[in-house]
Amino acid sequence: MATSTRPARRSPAGSGSPPRRGRRRALSTRLAPLVGAAVVAFAAGVAVGASREDPRRAVAREFAEAWEIGDYHAMRALLTPAAQQRAPLERFVRAYRRAAKLATLSSVTAGEPAEPRDGTVEVPVMLRTRVFGTVAGRVGLPVVELEDGAAIDWRPYLVHPGLRRGETLSRETRMPPRAAIQARDGTPLAQGEARLSDLGALASEIAGRVGPAPPEREAELQRRGVPPGAPVGLTGLEREFDAELSGRPGGELRAGDRVLASVAPRPGRAVRTTIDPEVQRAAVDALAGRFGGVAVTRPSDGEVLALAGVAYSAPQPPGSVFKIVTLAGALEAGVAKRTSKYPVRTSAVLEGVEVENAHGESCGGTLRNAFAHSCNSVFAPMGAELGAERLVAAAERFGFNKDPGLVGAMRSTIPAAAEIGDDLAVGSTAIGQGKVLATPLAFAGIAAAIATRGELVRPTLRKGADVERTRATTPAVARTIGRYMRAVVKDGTGVGAAIDGVKVAGKTGTAELRDTTNSDPDPSDPDASPVDDTTDTDAWFAAYAPARKPRVAVSVMLVGQGAGGETAAPVAKAVLETALRR
Repeated sequence: MATSTRPARRSPAGSGSPPRRGRRRALSTRLAPLVGAAVVAFAAGVAVGASREDPRRAVAREFAEAWEIGDYHAMRALLTPAAQQRAPLERFVRAYRRAAKLATLSSVTAGEPAEPRDGTVEVPVMLRTRVFGTVAGRVGLPVVELEDGAAIDWRPYLVHPGLRRGETLSRETRMPPRAAIQARDGTPLAQGEARLSDLGALASEIAGRVGPAPPEREAELQRRGVPPGAPVGLTGLEREFDAELSGRPGGELRAGDRVLASVAPRPGRAVRTTIDPEVQRAAVDALAGRFGGVAVTRPSDGEVLALAGVAYSAPQPPGSVFKIVTLAGALEAGVAKRTSKYPVRTSAVLEGVEVENAHGESCGGTLRNAFAHSCNSVFAPMGAELGAERLVAAAERFGFNKDPGLVGAMRSTIPAAAEIGDDLAVGSTAIGQGKVLATPLAFAGIAAAIATRGELVRPTLRKGADVERTRATTPAVARTIGRYMRAVVKDGTGVGAAIDGVKVAGKTGTAELRDTTNSDPDPSDPDASPVDDTTDTDAWFAAYAPARKPRVAVSVMLVGQGAGGETAAPVAKAVLETALRR
């Protein structure tokens, strides 16, 4: 309900009788210094009589003002004792809320009550509705004078102007044809009743599905006037732009058999999205039916070029791509510096537990080298030194625990600092293990933030939309991390994403799902060499290109598919090549 510009005079909800309504004080005290006692008395009497309002009109005004702001408790407090008995509070409130839903009410504006006539005070009422436009009429409030004022002898037909005794309010609505979803070049991704596209399965991958509304959306759709059973957007772009694609329902608002308001359905407008069909095809093809996700965005404005698989709907442990966040926090806090050097070793010990490097390899040295080769032995202790509070704060600046910006997109999450635990837990979190969960969409945005010198841009699927920008890290820190991400692809764990003639900056991630190491010897043969179990790890890669003037950011996640550098980086390469050609 819209708020009236006039403050309502509230009465105690549930009161058995209406409150007394004192009005203006007499003006005698102001006039006393000027005139004699007799004149003062006369003037006071005239002033009181002129300012006194008929209590029946006054109670009608208070009722209307409470209706304007949706204060049903105050409205009921103005009823006669008999009316309150007939309409207990719960039933009274339910009657008005039901009428508001049927009318798709958005606001109530009441005018000045008329003078009482034959026990009734008429109040002009204007209802603004989402479906039927403005519905205006008069409500005749039956008023009764009491010893200490007046009250309303309320009846159910008073919930809506135009209703008569014995009539009930009802609504019949129908939807217009659903509007088309278009790619950024105008190619239809879904159109018509069957929601078809010349792009076939490629379009359905991103367009999503329509169908009967799930229970959790019932209240929202009722407010919009969408009739039960009408198809609505359930996933993908159909869900993201559901209200616009659906248009405005039409139909009739009825009082019994009489039509109070009628309106024709208004079709929605076609929605031009940011999706590039060729980049989308490259992402779907590179995913090749594997369970995972690919997200592609433009760093400059957050426009989403492609979303394939579970790019935003199934958060997973991010593994070492999270070291981008950890390094940003450490550089900002002075825990790490560009000149820092670290021991070359196969593992580090935190809380008496060894945290190993991938495949037990030795690494360390410069900060650049430790990042390029993704050394857990460096970054786990770095995270522990940074501490849970600063690590979580850094993650939240990069979008963790925040609304992703797209309808249906899952949040990327990191536990609250107090919930993470000891140094081992903080160190594990710093290398993307523990209870950290993320989506490819989130890490495409994080890579893009490094590309744009630390500015995080909220993703959008609408072409040309205004975007929200926040500061994830400083430009100096972003430049340093960008150089190190370039080293990952040039001579580190991400060489599988290298593209001839293009400088690619990226970061690999290999998130362990079950064990603390990737390999175990055959228990039946003590002398056997360890055997890799690729189903025990999620493979990640986050990147942008070209490194100096970034035009595309991409993130890839493959669930149970081995190491990020071996499987996810080549997927990112294929998608980047297509996107850069576009």
